[in-house]
Amino acid sequence: MAFKSEDDAKNYWRENVSLVVKLMVIWFVVSFGCGILFADALNSIQLGGYKLGFWFAQQGSIYTFLVLIWYYAKAMGKLDAKYGVEEE
Repeated sequence: MAFKSEDDAKNYWRENVSLVVKLMVIWFVVSFGCGILFADALNSIQLGGYKLGFWFAQQGSIYTFLVLIWYYAKAMGKLDAKYGVEEE
């Protein structure tokens, strides 16, 4: 990976870390918030015969994590192209 300048390298990593932090906050809210903190409120709703709070604790956070991985890979591809460090 060769950046054109040191500023490009710093900006690239700043944007990368910012993206990771945002995605981790989303995952935390879904896994901990929906699965634990808001479980009682969500349990009044049913999804596929299961209480929604239980579903988020068991399945929803995993599905969310998979979507976040997909989004991160796509966003990093764009970020790599923006700074000219994409893989060939």
